[in-house]
Parts: sequence; structure tokens; C-alpha cells
Amino acid sequence: MKLKIIGLAALLLCSTQTALAESFTVSDIRVEGLQRVSAASVFNAFPIAASERVDDRELADAAKQLFDTGLFEDVRLARDGDVLIVHVVERPSISEIDIEGNSQISDDDLRKGMKDTGLAEGQVLQRATLDEVQRQLEQLYHAQGRYSATIDTEVEPVSRNRVQVDIKVNEGAVAKIRQINIVGNQAFSDATLRDQLQLEDRPGWFFGWFSDDEYSREKLSGDLESLRSWYLDRGYVNFAITSTQVAISPDKSKIFVTINVNEGKRYRIDQIKFAGDLKISEAKARELITAKSGDVYSRSTLTASAEALRQKLGAEGFAFANVESVPEVDKDGDTVDVTFLVEPGDRAYVRRINFEGNTTTQDEVLRREMIQLEGAPASTDKISQSKQRLERLGFFKQVDVETRPVPGEPDQVDVTYNVQEQPSGSISASVGFSQTAGVIYGASLSQKNFLGTGNQVDIGAQRSDTYTSLNFGFTDPYWTLDGISRGFNVYYRETDYEDSDISTYSTDTFGGDINFGYPINDITRLNFGVGLENLSIKTYNDTPYEIVEYVDSQGKDAVSYKLTSSWTRNNLNRGILPTDGSYQRVSLETAVPGSDAQYYKLRYRGQKLFELSPDWSLKFASTLGYADTIGNDPYPFYENFYAGGLGSVRGFSGNTLGPRTTKRNDGDDDTLGGNVLLEGSVELIYPFPFVDDHRSLQTSVFLDTGNTFLTECYDVPDGESSNCESGVHLDELRYSVGLGLSWLTPVGPLTFSVAKPLNEKSGDDTQVFQFSLGQTF
Repeated sequence: MKLKIIGLAALLLCSTQTALAESFTVSDIRVEGLQRVSAASVFNAFPIAASERVDDRELADAAKQLFDTGLFEDVRLARDGDVLIVHVVERPSISEIDIEGNSQISDDDLRKGMKDTGLAEGQVLQRATLDEVQRQLEQLYHAQGRYSATIDTEVEPVSRNRVQVDIKVNEGAVAKIRQINIVGNQAFSDATLRDQLQLEDRPGWFFGWFSDDEYSREKLSGDLESLRSWYLDRGYVNFAITSTQVAISPDKSKIFVTINVNEGKRYRIDQIKFAGDLKISEAKARELITAKSGDVYSRSTLTASAEALRQKLGAEGFAFANVESVPEVDKDGDTVDVTFLVEPGDRAYVRRINFEGNTTTQDEVLRREMIQLEGAPASTDKISQSKQRLERLGFFKQVDVETRPVPGEPDQVDVTYNVQEQPSGSISASVGFSQTAGVIYGASLSQKNFLGTGNQVDIGAQRSDTYTSLNFGFTDPYWTLDGISRGFNVYYRETDYEDSDISTYSTDTFGGDINFGYPINDITRLNFGVGLENLSIKTYNDTPYEIVEYVDSQGKDAVSYKLTSSWTRNNLNRGILPTDGSYQRVSLETAVPGSDAQYYKLRYRGQKLFELSPDWSLKFASTLGYADTIGNDPYPFYENFYAGGLGSVRGFSGNTLGPRTTKRNDGDDDTLGGNVLLEGSVELIYPFPFVDDHRSLQTSVFLDTGNTFLTECYDVPDGESSNCESGVHLDELRYSVGLGLSWLTPVGPLTFSVAKPLNEKSGDDTQVFQFSLGQTF
């Protein structure tokens, strides 16, 4: 290009000596040859204007500047009297770019890259730009290890001084690694070092299918860093990769990699020192350092210690603290001193806390969960704990936090919490289905975040094959600014237990309660409540003898004055579909003296989740229950625990496990439940294939176990024999394995399982597939 410009300039100098002759005053400028380029574009780039006096040199410079715009293939100057004529030949424009043969890189990505380079439809075609695009595309494929890739370009003229650019891509095959040589290693074998590499050199027509032997520069760079880190974690402070050679076979299908290393000596830690301004006592700082004198030097251990120290400083308000571990090698020995260089920076204060993304939830609901306060020192621990409190609400699909320095104020930061709202908690659809309750229809609402206020409201009327219910409940989690909650609930229920796979009887129940909650700390609460319940029992011709005898001796009506209390510790990372943390709840319900049936029920529910990776978790869960009477009367059977079904032992029908009743009038021996409940499960939570959003969809493989037991059998009428065996018999525990899915859909939560019982016994009612839509899970 430079030769062409210089040649043109020389030509202009010669031509102006004959055609333009001596200097003259330009009276007018006329441009000829324009098709798409506007005259204004020419005059903006042409430095000569009318009424100016010019000579040959100035005319040559002006022509060169116009040519440098890249719009023209040729620029010629001529003179008609005092009129300067600028004759141009425009470069063709690109009417279409056709790309063929690409599969590894999409058309959109290719076109975007070419546009950034200056090659796009509607632009002026410059051959130098086309050559540059061709070179960059080949380099892009070479970086993927496709050294046989070729890019061919063709330019086809079309009408109106336009061209079509055809780009034909031959991507070729990824070159295979056929040998990796490591030279200079003495402490470790070649095989040991190759195990640290992602790239492999396992030739063979069969095992080659399972090896990562396709070469790429990115993979090799990552492997070199992995090798360096592996040595540095084993005491080789001075380890270095001296050179790397990559050789390609003549047919560009095989790669040979040689890595030259210098291991150096293995060092142990001698002294651990601190430099800079610690801001905390050296004793506390040393407690955070896991490396000890005499240990083999390990960079990862020291990095983790530096991060722990940085987090501690962040918790003390030094949000921008910087901590580095600096090794000092004893050149004459085999030890290294490690100095933690601490730069705490200025103590930062939170100027403002902002919330973004909460389109429904009011700012006040989020702000009252903040442990980090405005105007207080910025603590990384408190900022993180505030984020966790927002996630535990169950209102948000995702919560992100960002700390931004305030411009011009080095000691102030703004904290912004960005939330993504989701259907909150247990929302019941107006129409749903449960295999234990059948078709569910009615008008109902169960909302944990009512109108964005953070209050929980339960209101509605529902009817199904097994029950009819009317209820209204309200809970204000922040009845006081200290976080004391208050709630109340009134209800009426008609329940037919035969259709719920329990014994043949039904109940009519109405009552109400009021409760208060008190926070012990950020994750622990105490709850207390008082309530009144009136229950009426109905029996039928095939009602089991145990129930008939209880009703005959205790009466069909029961009024209960209930006191409730519970202790809850919730350290889960999310309110819905958690993947890490723990949850524990112990509750006690007591029907106090003065009630027709006096009893107590003690329950425990616990979960522990271990996050194995961002998408994999291991979950352990258990539910335990024990109940008994206060006094000598029999325990009320209608307060028994039940097991089986979703949320219990999957693979067995809901509520069917436990002691069986005595048959009567050719009726079935249904379950009666028990006053002892034992349940447990182990689940491996894994990502659902081809789905990116794992916060609203969770799949697992599980092992469930559980059953109910009676510590004392119920009486039967004289002359009848009971089938009951009292006591807790662990060999009666049922087990099942299967797959489960929970999905938070727009119309309500959907949960289902496919399970196989492992030790079903005669009389057990099993269900392989179980699901529920529009119900709380």
C-alpha cells in the first residue's frame, strides 16, 4: 500500500508540472466520478478550498490525503483554467458476504469479528482488510488446534460498482497429541507429572476415544500452570518451566509436546513473619495461618491463610485490605521464611445500602434483614450475612451483592444488593392434584410475601376427595422492630381419613390459635403459641374396633386447649431448594389439663446439606416424633403420626405405613398411625441435563427409610383379638430408592418421584410414581 501511495504522489508531481504548470489561485473545485460517496465527504478530506493559491507540492499532498481515506482506487487532479478538477474512481462496496464451511464458529460470531475489523456489508472493500480477516480467521482456528484449517476468499463483481465476498472455510481436524515429553524432572516420574495435565497422549483406536488428546494452546497454558502449582504445593519454591516446544507433523495432524523443567530444591518453612499494619493482634493473626514452621512449603496453603487473614480484616471494617505471602529462600540451605505482607488500607464505612431488582418486595422488607448498617464500618462478614438472610427469606431466586467505592471518598463504599424475585414459598393453585388428597379445587392463597410486605397470609376455601377446609391465617414476622413475630390462625376442616388411605372414620374440626416468635440470633428463633380446638369424630359400620372402642370410652367430641413451643435453627443458604447449610426444628405441642384429651407431641426435623460443587450437593434429612398422654387415658388416635408418600418414604402410598388395624365387617386392615415416628433420607442432588436454571429446578437420587410405631396398643371390644404389636421394631423400617424432582413453576410448585421399595411386606401399599401440583413441599 505504501508503494502505491508513493508512486501516485510521484505521478501527481510529474503530471502537475505539465498539466497544472505553475501555481495558481483556485476559483472553484469540481469533483467527477462520484457514485455513492457524497461530495461533502470529498471536501471534508480535501485540504484545499476555493480562493486559495496552490502550487504543485500542495496539490500532490492534497491528492494523497484524499487517497488515504480508503474510499477511492484512483485520484487524479486536472485544471480547467482556474477550476481544479478532482477525478476519482471509487472502491466497490460490499453488497453481500457469504460464509461457507464453518461449524465450530457460528456465522454471527464470524460476522461480528469481521465487522470489528472493518469488513461488513455496506462497507467499502479494501483488499488489505480482507487479507487481514483471512489471516485472523486462520489464527483463530490454529488456536483451537486445527492447524490444517484454510480460509479462501473470492471477490465477485456485481452491478453498480458493488462486489460479493465469498469466504470458504475448511476447518480441518483438531491435531491429536501423540507424545508429551517432560525433560528435567528427577523428584517425580513422567507418569506422575502427566497425571497433573489435562492434555493426554494416549494413542490407540479404542482408548483414544476416552482421552483428551486434542491439542489447543489454551489447554496447554492451563496444564503448564497446573504443573507449576503442583510443584509449588510440594515445596519446590524455585520450580520453573524453562521452555516448551510444540512440533507439528508434516500433515498437520499430529502434535509432539516437549516441556523442559527445572525442579530446584525442596524447601520447608522456617519462620513465619508479618509485615505492614496488621490492625489485629499478632496472636489472632497467627491463629488464622494454617501453615506451621517445619511444614513443607505449599503455595495453596499460604494463599488460603492470606485469604483468611484478609477476610478477618474485612470483618473489622478494612474492606479493601490486601494480604500477600512473600517467600524468602535461604540460598545456602533448604528452608524458606514466609512473610505475610499486610496492607489494610483505610477503614471503610458504608455510605448507602441500595436494593435493585425487587419489583414486588418493598425496600423496607429487605432493609430490616440487614446486619450491615449504613454509617457503620463496612464488614465483609456482615455484608455476606445480610446476603444470606435475604436468600433465606425464600422470596428471591438469586441474590447478588456488590461493594463499590464512592468516587472522591476513599473511606466510603456503597453496598448494592441485586435480587431476582420468584414465586415465594407455598403457593396453592386454585386447581391441583395430589395422590393422597385427589383433585384439589377451590379459591385459596398461601403467600409468604403478601403484596411485597413480607407478611405471610393464608386464606381460602378448598375441597378435595378427602377434605373440605376453610382457613385464614396471618403472620407478621416483624411485629416489633426487634424481630418479634406475631401470627394468628382460624380454621374449619372436614376430613375423611378413609380416602386418605388411613382408617375408616372422619372428623369435623374448628379452632384457632395465636403465636409469637422471638429471635435468639440471626439463624435461631423461639416460638410460643396458644390455641383452642373442637373436634368431633364420626364412625361407620366398617370403622376399626380400636377406634370404636376409643370413641365408646372417651366420647366422640373433644375440646383441646393447646400450648405450643418450638426452637428453630435455619442456616440453609436459600429459603427454597437449598444446596448447602443446615436446618433443625424441635417442637412441642401440649393439650393442657382441662382438655378432654390431655397429651403432648414432641417432634424433631433436621436437614444437613453439603455442597460438593456449585451444582452438586449431598443431603441428609431426618424426622422424629414421639407422643404420649398426660395421665392414664389412651393417647388420642387422631393425633398419631403417619408415614409414607411424598415428604416421607417415597415409593409407599401416603399415610399407609405403620401398625395395622383389626379388620371389621370384611373391611380392610388400614393403618392407624403411631405415637412414634422414625424417618430419614439421603439424597444426592445433581444438575438437570440441558437446564441452566438450577435454582427453580432440583433433581436428586435418594434413599428413604421410615415407619410409625405404637408403644402401647389400643384396646378392642371384649371378645375381639387385636393384631397390634407394641414397641419400636427397627426391622419394620421400610426402605426405598428412586429419583426425585422439585420444580417451582409459575402456577405452583411441582414435585414428583419415581421410587422402588426395597423391602415391602405383605399388605404394604406401594406406588412407583408419585407427584403433587399446587401443594407445599
